[in-house]
Amino acid sequence: MAPRELRIGEVASRTGVSVDTVRYYERLRLLPPAPRTEGGFRLFTAEAVARVQFIKQAQELGLSLDEIKGLLITGGAKECRRMRDLLRIKLNEVGERIRSMEEFRETLSNHLAACESALKEGGDAAECPVLMSIARAEARKGAKR
Repeated sequence: MAPRELRIGEVASRTGVSVDTVRYYERLRLLPPAPRTEGGFRLFTAEAVARVQFIKQAQELGLSLDEIKGLLITGGAKECRRMRDLLRIKLNEVGERIRSMEEFRETLSNHLAACESALKEGGDAAECPVLMSIARAEARKGAKR
């Protein structure tokens, strides 16, 4: 084994992924096929470590493995434009999720305020306005069927 060649376990350990993940990336052709020893062990270069790290970072940005595969083709401006376009799409998706989460936060805040108000006014005899609202909505659904 040459000094710069790494076995699959070493690649997994250095990148924080499982051995199965490294195999999976190789099957998907995200990693070039690794040559094997006479005993059948895969031998990877340091470039494979950098590539797995890139894949993980791209996934953290929200890119799918198919999108990442398209970016791993080298070529300069064309890939940069493709990355730019993907990042724009991902940024829009994140913005939509944030808006949705902010709306949900507002709903939760309103429910919390209604519960606090009901408990303050009714004490131990209070009825939960949130549960009553849900029950009314369910009753309306049942009446429409």
